[in-house]
Amino acid sequence: MLALLWFGLAGSFLSALLALRLLEPPPPGASSLSLAGVFQDLLRYGKTKSGCGLRPARLQTFDVPKRWFYHFYVISVIWNGFLLLLLLQSLLASWPFPIWLQELLSILDGVLHYQDGGMLASANGGESLSAFLVCLFVWLNSCRRLRECLHISVFSGGVIHIVQYCFGLCYYVLVGLTVLCQVPANVREGKDPQLAVHWYHAVGLLMFIWASFHQHRCHVILANLRKNKSGKVVNLDHSIPFGDWFEMVSCPHYFAELLIYISMAIIFGCTNLTWWLVVMYVFFNQAVSAVLCHEYYQSNFKHYPKYRKAYIPFLL
Repeated sequence: MLALLWFGLAGSFLSALLALRLLEPPPPGASSLSLAGVFQDLLRYGKTKSGCGLRPARLQTFDVPKRWFYHFYVISVIWNGFLLLLLLQSLLASWPFPIWLQELLSILDGVLHYQDGGMLASANGGESLSAFLVCLFVWLNSCRRLRECLHISVFSGGVIHIVQYCFGLCYYVLVGLTVLCQVPANVREGKDPQLAVHWYHAVGLLMFIWASFHQHRCHVILANLRKNKSGKVVNLDHSIPFGDWFEMVSCPHYFAELLIYISMAIIFGCTNLTWWLVVMYVFFNQAVSAVLCHEYYQSNFKHYPKYRKAYIPFLL
C-alpha cells in the first residue's frame, strides 16, 4: 500500500512537471479562475505565486502564510521523535511497539510480510540498523530545518495554498510510518532484535552530513540577502543569490534535499524499493518547485546568470 501511495504521489508531480512545460503561465495582470489558473495556483507558493499576476480574491481565501512552513517541522520533530524512541526501546530493551502501531504498520505493509501463508520474521540486523539510522536522520533533519525556519530564514509576505499546507502537515507523519514499515516484524514485536553494521551505513552517513551541510549553507545565503552585516533584517526583497551551490543551480537547497533522501536510500542498502519511490517523489516534487523558481529568477532579473540550471547541476 505504501509503495503504491508513493508511486502515485511521484506520478502526480511528474504529471504536474510535464503540464508546466505545456501550459503557458498566466500573463501579468491576468485574473482567471480557469482550470489552468487553479492548477498554477495549487502548485505555486511564495515568490512564484506572487509573481504570476493578479490572483482572484476567491483564490486568495485559500492562502496561508509561507512562514507556517515551520509547522511541518514541529509535527515531524514530535512525531518522528516518538517513533525513534519506540524503535530505540525495541532494539535495546526488546520492548514491542504498541499494539495500535503494530496493527497500523501491518495494514500499510502487511503484504510484504506474508509468504506461503506465514509471517516472515526477518532477523536481519543490517535492516534493523538501517531503519534506525533513517529514522534518526529524518528526525535530525527536521530539527535542523525547524531551527533554520525559526532563527535563520527571513520570510516575506509570501503565501502557500491551504492544500499544500495540509499535505505538508501529513507528509512527515507518512515518512515516519514508511521508515517503520521497513523494520523487521520480529523487531516490531520486541523479539530477537539485532544490529549489524555494513559499509553502506557509513557511505549513507557521510552523504547525509555532506548534503545537510550544503543545504544549511544555502539557507544561510538566502537569509543573508535580506540582512546587513550585523545580521539585522533590512529588506524583504528577492535578490540573486551567489555562493556555494548557487553558482551551479537556482535551487541548490532543493537539490540537497534530494541528496539527503538518496543518502537514506543508500543506508537501506540501495535495495529498498519503497524508499526509492519516496526518493522519486522527492525528485519530482522538488523539480516542480525548482522549475517555477528558476523561471521567476529569469523573468525578474535581466542579468540572471545564464549558465545556471534550475535543479540538477549541468542537467536540469
